[in-house]
Amino acid sequence: MRQREIIQAELTQTRERLALYLKREADMLDKNGVQSYGIGSRNLQHYSTALKDIQDMIEKLRARIRELEAELAGRSARRALGVVPHDW
Repeated sequence: MRQREIIQAELTQTRERLALYLKREADMLDKNGVQSYGIGSRNLQHYSTALKDIQDMIEKLRARIRELEAELAGRSARRALGVVPHDW
């Protein structure tokens, strides 16, 4: 088992990263992260980063935080599931 201080440091760092990703997502949704181009009557808006990539990373960070908190509490970081196949 890893030392409690190491787990706590990783948890703090992961929470800080999550806060930055949430801030970036909010900026993108407020249209601050959008580059706009216009040629004649046509306009194009482009995100400098894909919103889907930001949202995927947010979910990964939240899952990692849950794992670290479980490890700090002395529980298993991941849950094991068993599947029993049936032939009907």
